[in-house]
Amino acid sequence: MSSPQRRAALTLVLAALASAVATILVTPTASAHVTVSPGTVEPGGYARVVFRVPNERDDASTTRVEVSFPTDHRFASASVQPVPGWTATTRTEPVDPPVRVGERTVSEAVTTIAWEGGTVPPGQFQEFPVSLGPLPAAGTELVFKALQTYSSGEVVRWIDVERDGEARPEHPAPTLSVVAASAPRAPPPPPAGGTPPRGRGARGGGAGG
Repeated sequence: MSSPQRRAALTLVLAALASAVATILVTPTASAHVTVSPGTVEPGGYARVVFRVPNERDDASTTRVEVSFPTDHRFASASVQPVPGWTATTRTEPVDPPVRVGERTVSEAVTTIAWEGGTVPPGQFQEFPVSLGPLPAAGTELVFKALQTYSSGEVVRWIDVERDGEARPEHPAPTLSVVAASAPRAPPPPPAGGTPPRGRGARGGGAGG
């Protein structure tokens, strides 16, 4: 191979390596979204969910997170688990006319929860646990739109709703699916020959032989 050919081959190799490194560096940031887990809950009652907020910036820290509750299903209750360094503020509004959710009449509903006072530095994430309810019927999709504020003043709006058959949006809103409870498993059938009664030997004789 001549010298020009070697230089051309080396250039191609370096370009491929640079592309691979760029992919490694960019992919984790692109795939890091504000999410809620677990992704599914059972209808009725209350559930503990966790909003996970990653920092996607290299030059700024996350300083505020605000989560808006769905308006098509009103939550009568939402309590936060304390997060060290952060202060949570829960806002509610009257529901007029009141709505029936399960066995409870809701006249005041949670609208937003905001956390501030702490920081999420670059390369880190923070989790914000919440207990909420009552939960609606199975088949409901609960969308929690979120705003993430950085120390630079930038606000990232995680508000896009994912729809079947469409590409995933750039800033999807955290979504919780309500699914029916799994049916309990039936106990395994007894062995074909049954279980011999206690106190009888394999020969079937009495205690006195």
